[in-house]
Amino acid sequence: MTLLADILTILLNGLQQGAIYVLLAVGLSIILGTLKFVNFAHGALYLVGAYLGLFITGQVPLNNGQLAEWGIQSYGIGLGFVAALVIVPIVVFIIGLLMERFIAQAFYDRPDTDQILVTFGLAIIVQELLRALLGGSSQPFPQPSWASGPIALPVVGNFPRWRLGVIAITAVLVLGVYALVEYTDFGLIVQAGTLDGEMVRLLGIKLSRPYLVVFGIGAALAGVAGVVGGPLANVNPNIGTEQLVPAFLTVVIGGVGKIEGAVIAGLMLGTLQVLLIQTGYAAWSQVGIYALAALVLLVRPQGLLGSEVDVS
Repeated sequence: MTLLADILTILLNGLQQGAIYVLLAVGLSIILGTLKFVNFAHGALYLVGAYLGLFITGQVPLNNGQLAEWGIQSYGIGLGFVAALVIVPIVVFIIGLLMERFIAQAFYDRPDTDQILVTFGLAIIVQELLRALLGGSSQPFPQPSWASGPIALPVVGNFPRWRLGVIAITAVLVLGVYALVEYTDFGLIVQAGTLDGEMVRLLGIKLSRPYLVVFGIGAALAGVAGVVGGPLANVNPNIGTEQLVPAFLTVVIGGVGKIEGAVIAGLMLGTLQVLLIQTGYAAWSQVGIYALAALVLLVRPQGLLGSEVDVS
């Protein structure tokens, strides 16, 4: 393999790894930027998306957990991967609406520490509930048959077809959310409410419904991330927590509330992580993304595309 092929392979794998961070971070960023709500349960929505995707796509054997003790040997309805891509975001969107209405809304005017505590506690409850019911062992999430196997790319050679699928799905979804926020009346109301909510309310526009939808969209993106990210690694109750920290780093590096920033930061983190892994420094891959975050924040405390906040 030539040096150019090595570089392109690292870039493609970095794009794929970064795509998962982007899907999580875009939802996290618009919730944090619009509602000023610190949602540490975002990783739990990714976790729910992954397990729900498993349930919809096929039959998963149960070897331990409470359901196995009750004599249930497997779970799943076997509708296939495309059905999971359609159903999971809808279900997680509804979960997001319920979460906003019955949990988050009561904490909008509370300190960040209260928001962190309640959402982190919620994430732990979801994680341990799934562990108790389904067991703590890892479950393989099969790739869709129409996207399994390698595809021959110029210069690069064979490359996993599903990794390209993850990049494509992420690009379509992020462009759709960006267009919704930037070019529709709904997005303009949300942006205006973020800048001056009191003025928007004085104009007779209720912000509670747009904010509710924003929360649902962010949740749905996390659910999709769970479905498309599931086949890249085994699914277990810890994956939500494992993805949460890189997602928050992506938001902080890119700038809170900036979709473009989340995309740039996610791709930077993904590429750096893959570069370290594929050059023999896998043990430093986690350290590397923290170091990158620290470096960016030293130079631009507001993130790459974030705006400075006047605290005077």
